[in-house]
Amino acid sequence: MDIVVKGRKTEVPERFRKHVAEKLKLDKIQKLDGKVISLDVEVSKEHNPRQADRSDRVEITLHSRGPVIRAEAAAGDPYAALDLATGKLEARLRKQHDKRHNRRGSGRISAAEVADVVPGVAELNANGRPVSEETPATIPTTRIGSLEVQGEGPLVVREKVHTAAPMTLDQALYEMELVGHDFYLFVDSETKQPSVVYRRHAYDYGVIHLESDPLAGSEGAGAGGALGG
Repeated sequence: MDIVVKGRKTEVPERFRKHVAEKLKLDKIQKLDGKVISLDVEVSKEHNPRQADRSDRVEITLHSRGPVIRAEAAAGDPYAALDLATGKLEARLRKQHDKRHNRRGSGRISAAEVADVVPGVAELNANGRPVSEETPATIPTTRIGSLEVQGEGPLVVREKVHTAAPMTLDQALYEMELVGHDFYLFVDSETKQPSVVYRRHAYDYGVIHLESDPLAGSEGAGAGGALGG
């Protein structure tokens, strides 16, 4: 196996070439990938002073009868960059080696790890049963005011109860202006109905009266969204 060291826009000293040969342990690499043909090591230098801590870059390319594996790193000097790139290359070679090892069936994996190796397989719990067969956990129910909330449910930030004397529509408009709101809930003194007065366009106002009908169905019987009218 050949190791080719070259520089891109920089000179590579003989001392560094010898260090590359010592750092890239060929016997260790060949144990992880016996089909290696050659190793290319390219050294480049960034002359921008703002990138002094990453001025030297080393890229290692491994050519084999399998897929090409590449690792690169940058540091303040080429020796540190070579150390980082070599670590990355060995990690990728080891990962590729373990993947082939498991695929051949030489390595043993637990039932819980099958889902990580075989795509689409059913996940198993600690007892070896498919997760899909597990009994779902009971969903907690919380009571917030007059609501029963299952799970996280709707978020009720605050619930208020106001005691108010019945008033006329004019009085409700006046009270709405005092509090600076766009609507005001009140009990109409004439109809005795829960009502809401609201601001429409410019100086126009609207009013909604809520009339109780015990015979009305629950579907579509609410007044939600009516303020937009």
